[in-house]
Amino acid sequence: MLIDSHCHLDRLKLDKYDGQLDKAIAAARAAGVGTMLCVGTDLEHMDQVVALAETYTDVYASVGVHPLEDGAATPSIDELLRFSQHDKVVAIGETGLDYHYAPETKIRQHEHFVLHLQAGAQARLPVIIHTRDARDDTLALMREHADKECAGVMHCFTESWDMARAAMDMNFMISISGIVTFRNAQALRDVAKQVPLDRLLVETDSPYLAPVPYRGKPNEPAYVAEVARYVAELKGVSFETLVEATGNNFFRLFPKAG
Repeated sequence: MLIDSHCHLDRLKLDKYDGQLDKAIAAARAAGVGTMLCVGTDLEHMDQVVALAETYTDVYASVGVHPLEDGAATPSIDELLRFSQHDKVVAIGETGLDYHYAPETKIRQHEHFVLHLQAGAQARLPVIIHTRDARDDTLALMREHADKECAGVMHCFTESWDMARAAMDMNFMISISGIVTFRNAQALRDVAKQVPLDRLLVETDSPYLAPVPYRGKPNEPAYVAEVARYVAELKGVSFETLVEATGNNFFRLFPKAG
């Protein structure tokens, strides 16, 4: 099954669909997308993210606060655990560390990241991790606080093979977005080639980072098909093989979605 393992349906740009999310969901289904994971990024919209998962049978939710949401309210473990009990909430996050855009908030980012990892461990749910220019600290906190059994995924991965390998050693999966299609992304392509098929996911991170040939336009879940086609060619396997492998990986990582 073709799956968009990370999208933000609550933030899609819907001008081409007359502002109607139903039409964007229908377009994804028409492109062969069978499941979408709508990922929360702040407390303010967490109820909305969960409501979207309730509305669409092929949509699931994750709840958390993004490390770059500097003005967002600080979540509590109890609050995340409350949301995690919902049938369609299958993960915690996204969370993590981003020193590229906000190194000055490092201390707060560490606190939030640890809180999410602890909530994931208590809820027995995988954690969706965003990391940029924070390799050593991200891995150190994962080693200390992540549940190796439930683990999680390094989403929209753009880091080194060494980091990917270290994350996989902790039972985490690696998710590839449309960035892999960008002309200047050769280093990421080299990493994607090495990630074993049984540890790989694909995503859009829509409405951001639309893949070629849609780069520069708003991204949407339908475009995960382009990511999957590109990665399949990169790895020298058929599109069908890539789709089957990443679909199986998704349901293994997020068993509540099964």
